[in-house]
Amino acid sequence: MSRFVSLSAALVVALTALFGSSARADEPGVHSIVIKDHKFDPEEVTIPAGTRVRLQVKNMDATPEEFESKQFKVEKVIAGNSEAAIMVGPLKAGTYIFFGDFHENTAKGKLIVQ
Repeated sequence: MSRFVSLSAALVVALTALFGSSARADEPGVHSIVIKDHKFDPEEVTIPAGTRVRLQVKNMDATPEEFESKQFKVEKVIAGNSEAAIMVGPLKAGTYIFFGDFHENTAKGKLIVQ
């Protein structure tokens, strides 16, 4: 019986490594944003109201950028050529502004919550 349990555990580990863990109902949605040439792409991201989501922000520029929003209270410096996960929400329906604090003239975006 002990060998069966060990083989079963090994199989679960192997399948998880191969296919990833199964999604849970409470797992947040993931929305990707790229910073390139000191601009956000996309500039507008739509998320559901009342839900916690993850913004996966990838900075493709060689210099750092600070992802910031005073409206949904986030400040995160993302080093050049790296990425960071930013948890957001739950938020009420509306439009929320975010920007790159180091390049405020060009790095502008909106989080649209519906």
